[in-house]
Amino acid sequence: MGKVLDRLALVAEVERLRAEGRTVAFANGCFDLLHVGHVRYLEAAAQEADVLVVAINDDASVRGLKGENRPILADSDRAELVAALRSVDLVTIFPEPTVGPLLEALHPDVHCKGTDYTVDTVPERHIVRAYGGRVAIVGDPKDHSTRDLLAKLAEPETPAQPGGGPA
Repeated sequence: MGKVLDRLALVAEVERLRAEGRTVAFANGCFDLLHVGHVRYLEAAAQEADVLVVAINDDASVRGLKGENRPILADSDRAELVAALRSVDLVTIFPEPTVGPLLEALHPDVHCKGTDYTVDTVPERHIVRAYGGRVAIVGDPKDHSTRDLLAKLAEPETPAQPGGGPA
């Protein structure tokens, strides 16, 4: 199981891992209601380096990105769930609107983004290229979303008929 660390401890741990000669991949997101798309994204990101660091948007930044009714789960709960995935080594929570400051602090070898991006549309690509890192697009097609899960949960249930099928 991965560890959830604050920024200072994360920077120190990444420096220690680098001193051992290990490479670092970095992924980020809200991860509000973990779903199979998230798992596939993180598993693919983990294949890009020896260690996977995942940065999770804090609650205030999720509200800014997704609206007042989000997040569903608190940032500490989201971090713990993501850290429990076998592909994830380290997790941190970040308050900034982008992961730029974390990338500048950590200099991961690879910054991984999902398939809703291209290498040329990743917002932080210039930061990553400036320190000599690379950007990788990983995961499966973006056909899973928390928004879709929430919409499905909001649908009224159809009562079952005596034969077991829907009404």
